[in-house]
Amino acid sequence: MRWCSVLLWLLVLRLGLHALRGLLPPGSLRGAAQGVSSVCRATYGRFFVGPGDEYGRRYSSFPAGLRLEMREMARSMFSFGYDNYMKHAFPEDELNPILCQGRGPDTLNPSNLNINDVLGNYSLTLIDALDTLAVMGNATEFQKAVRLVIDTVSFDKDSTVQVFEATIRIMGSLLSAHIILTDTKQPFGNMTLNGYDDELLHMAHDLAVRLLPAFENTRTGMPYPRVNLLKGVPPDSLNHTCTAGAGSLLVEFGILSRLLGDSTFEWVARRAVRALWSLRSNDTGLLGNVVDIQTGDWVGKQSGLGAGLDSFFEYLLKSYILFGEEKDLDMFNEAYKSIRSHLRRGRKACNEGEGDPPLYVNVNMLNGQIMNTWIDSLQAFFPGLQVLKGDIEDAICLHAFYYAIWKRYGALPERYNWQLQAPDVSFYPLRPELVESTYLLYQATKNPFYLHVGMDILQSLEKHAKAKCGYATLHHVVDKSQEDRMESFFLSETCKYLYLLFDEDNPVHRTGNKYLFTTEGHLVPLDPRFRKTPWHEFFHQEDKTERSLQKLSQTRLRTANSSTNCNRVPEERRFSLPLKSVYMRQIDQMVGVV
Repeated sequence: MRWCSVLLWLLVLRLGLHALRGLLPPGSLRGAAQGVSSVCRATYGRFFVGPGDEYGRRYSSFPAGLRLEMREMARSMFSFGYDNYMKHAFPEDELNPILCQGRGPDTLNPSNLNINDVLGNYSLTLIDALDTLAVMGNATEFQKAVRLVIDTVSFDKDSTVQVFEATIRIMGSLLSAHIILTDTKQPFGNMTLNGYDDELLHMAHDLAVRLLPAFENTRTGMPYPRVNLLKGVPPDSLNHTCTAGAGSLLVEFGILSRLLGDSTFEWVARRAVRALWSLRSNDTGLLGNVVDIQTGDWVGKQSGLGAGLDSFFEYLLKSYILFGEEKDLDMFNEAYKSIRSHLRRGRKACNEGEGDPPLYVNVNMLNGQIMNTWIDSLQAFFPGLQVLKGDIEDAICLHAFYYAIWKRYGALPERYNWQLQAPDVSFYPLRPELVESTYLLYQATKNPFYLHVGMDILQSLEKHAKAKCGYATLHHVVDKSQEDRMESFFLSETCKYLYLLFDEDNPVHRTGNKYLFTTEGHLVPLDPRFRKTPWHEFFHQEDKTERSLQKLSQTRLRTANSSTNCNRVPEERRFSLPLKSVYMRQIDQMVGVV
């Protein structure tokens, strides 16, 4: 693109001089320039953006100095939240950033599941933030935090927690931090701890053992949604659970099993996945969002990409990437095909043709008919998953839709009604999903557009969510009123993805370092240890040819944060918008931005 621009303007200058001398009629200057422009344009065809385009002017470049400024802004954001948690809240689970107090389980109201499903009286925010400290290169604080967790945290508590939340937030972080501590390469600097004796791994094991009763006494093999860490499954426990809650345990349980050499944990997680998979609709291939763990009946028949289903699809693909089990990839590919066939609306192609922008809606699992006209903020994770799948074009369009909502409100409402162009549920608890997809799309395309998106998100959070002692949930995205809660995923995911987006030289991005992020944003290396198990045939009775550890699949799936993955994106395309400006404007109009 650069040589085209030079050639174009040299020719314009030369023809202009000739025109002034009367050797050529002025009109021929425009025609000749357009001829050269068409040659340059052909190098990346439909992605050409003219210099007069408002979107092109705003998003087509991002100075290196500004990137460093944004990186430090993301680091400061994390530090402000983390330091205030340690000062005002530790050892409690969360920080109330407005009153500068700690928050633990709501013992006076056990039915307050919004709090009690997540908070277990085990210093949640400290544990959840461990690997973010390492990613940011803060070895001193990482080592101090690990020592605090080892010395002060116990799971021998009369706390009833959600199996899914305890797994992804606590177990996942303990495993990630343990791997960082014991990595012989130490890519993030010297994160080792003198005298460390696998305590974090033992803690993850202890927690998993306390969660195992949830898998007992269910006729389907799907776990109860909640378990008491001291007493097991509560006597009044519900038999209803969401698909994501029952089917998104395989990454953490699988890693634990492979580190310990004990198949128990992976086996129960796989059994739950298989049970859910067997219940999908024969007509559409879709799953519902709420199921009865005893009867296998669908209590909620809504099929979508957001709450209740999101991480189920995510972990089918990520489990395959980590463990190399072909059945996981087969399930993901089949699920993805059903999603594309029954949930996707709008024009066929993202970046060409006529019609509405592509959008994934909520449908009835049995017939694919639309059930409502809202989507939720959790669905913003899906473009990132599409990047891992390799469907980058579709990811670009869906991401642009969620970014348009962000531009309108400076946040993502929990539910947005695309028909009414208004929030249905108006709060924003500092969720990371849009940031995650922005980061993965940038890694896949290296397009400066996504750096601008990250900067918009950073500045919005700083302007609207910052409180006296941290960052607060937005109670209402329109009036920007705040709610006194800072969920742990703000430090473990939102800040981490923002930091990595702007930190081009982070060890995560270096050639040879290949990592995957769990659904809670915890860092896990693609380690050959995770692809060797003595119990493979126990899980899969069918006789299959052994695969190479280096070969992931016939579809050449890779993690998007591997630097080699970006070579597929033409160099010249990085100087244009990822989405044609006419389509970007269409999405902005659809959301009410313009």
